[in-house]
Amino acid sequence: MTWRRLALWGGFAVVLALLPLVLRNDYYLSLLNFIGIHTILVVGLNLLMGYAGQISLGHAAFFGVGAYTSGILSATYGVNPWLAMVAGLGLAGLLAFLIGIPALKLRGYYLAMATLGFGVIVYIFFVQAQRLTGGPSGLSGIPSLSLAGFAFHTPLRLYALIWGATLGLLALSAGLVDSRLGRALRALHDSEAAAESLGINTQRLKLLIFVWSALYASLAGSLYAHTLNFIAPSSFDIMFSIKLVTMVVVGGMASIWGSLLGAGVLTVLPELLVVFHDFEVVIFGAILMVVMIFLPRGLVRGLLDLWEYRHFRREGASRG
Repeated sequence: MTWRRLALWGGFAVVLALLPLVLRNDYYLSLLNFIGIHTILVVGLNLLMGYAGQISLGHAAFFGVGAYTSGILSATYGVNPWLAMVAGLGLAGLLAFLIGIPALKLRGYYLAMATLGFGVIVYIFFVQAQRLTGGPSGLSGIPSLSLAGFAFHTPLRLYALIWGATLGLLALSAGLVDSRLGRALRALHDSEAAAESLGINTQRLKLLIFVWSALYASLAGSLYAHTLNFIAPSSFDIMFSIKLVTMVVVGGMASIWGSLLGAGVLTVLPELLVVFHDFEVVIFGAILMVVMIFLPRGLVRGLLDLWEYRHFRREGASRG
């Protein structure tokens, strides 16, 4: 890692550490916590979609599996929440492995439809298995996480936990995409046939990144359950899967920082549009259309292109 990148990550960590000193209101801290949870989800999905080129419309299911496994084990059976979180990771990873073996043989829209079907099945299970999940009414009484007697039950303490995990996963993901594995993912994205001709086992690689991405979603789901202390099936439906894909596209495909920006914008925007009442959804859709028309490669790439354009234009003007 170059000194420039180290400085960038160090600066980002400092900003995260200073934010609670500026935003002392619990509402803003809670909003930041949800941005952190969404960022974990989106960066995992971006590794799968942006870098490996595999479409998934069922990631809300893995998010729900992590949340419900943590919630049920800790609230109903009294299992330690950390162990329940590990169990959620194991279950989500196993499901992704079993679903991925047949589904990842499909490509493009067919793969999207297969993952969509998986998401619908899991959602119906959350609704119908009332004795286990609480059904449409949801599951309450989920305990907060605690470590050596230190409970993460306030927005400020949760901020430290969630953003510590988010920062670690962002750095891990950035290291992964710069590694040999990351180059193999890009080769897979550009041309599966060409990647195979270079000796890359594309089927194994797709399965690996699919399971890896599901683990991110499960971890985010567990953090979500222990943050809200309540979960319901409506938080893990197909619309949320589509929203996650939108976050990836708006932030920027194949961009780690784009994942952060996409999650931040699409988490904050609905809060800002609440004042428009009945027109909230219309304005939300219009903003997304404008972004996709004028910044098709996402906000991060679009803003960089704009900066480079103005920079070169200023240089051209100074040279006369």
